[in-house]
Amino acid sequence: MKYALILDKNPPQIYTRGMNFKKKAVVFIATGFFIGKIPFAPGTFGSIPGLLLAFMMSCLDFSLAAFFMAFFIPAAIWISGKAESILKAKDPGQIVIDEMAGMGVALMGLPFNLQTAVWGFFLFRFFDILKPFPIKRIERKLPGGAGIVMDDVLAGLFANTILRIVF
Repeated sequence: MKYALILDKNPPQIYTRGMNFKKKAVVFIATGFFIGKIPFAPGTFGSIPGLLLAFMMSCLDFSLAAFFMAFFIPAAIWISGKAESILKAKDPGQIVIDEMAGMGVALMGLPFNLQTAVWGFFLFRFFDILKPFPIKRIERKLPGGAGIVMDDVLAGLFANTILRIVF
């Protein structure tokens, strides 16, 4: 067997035993270095590496940070689509690279400090979980990796907009 996905629990446990190196690498990256395998609130835990991403981007000029995200978001879409195919599940909760991209967008171009990091984290999670219009529509209408990632990018844009208004 090349992969195994047990659907007894939510979220399901991912087993990479028997996968070839490429598939293991895709799952490893898509799950945020296996953070997405945490059995409860994988999206919340998966947003934490997004804080590290945002911190690293805050050390860059805005144009370089924007260039990085212009690369990272399509890469996240591709990886998410591949992982969804490997895991044979639609938008599995263990894929958290989308949360990393969303957190990067939520804090992009803002000063990185405790206040913006905490507010950005909670605002992003709020919009990602609640999925107000048009976030839910984006998630439903876009296929594969695009649907997995772009709703989080939009949630990040919502959070970023509020942070800019408030701070």
